[in-house]
Amino acid sequence: ASVRDVDLSMKLGAGHPMGPLHLADYVGLDTCLFIMEGWVKDFPDERAFVVPDILREKVKKNELGRKTGKGFYNWDGDKQGDPIEL
Repeated sequence: ASVRDVDLSMKLGAGHPMGPLHLADYVGLDTCLFIMEGWVKDFPDERAFVVPDILREKVKKNELGRKTGKGFYNWDGDKQGDPIEL
């Protein structure tokens, strides 16, 4: 699924005010990675806590979302632009 499809599905299907990839970009992908790595460390037997490879790749490339202008979306300051094609 595309970035746009994932976010639109969660907005329309689950009633979320923004999709999970938009939210991750807004918070910061480095922050999301830090939180997820903590969950994996603290709950090693919980199979739901897995860090997606794409998150590690984006952080490694300094594509942190809103704070760097690029993540799952392009950003112009606080204004969300078009999604990145994966």
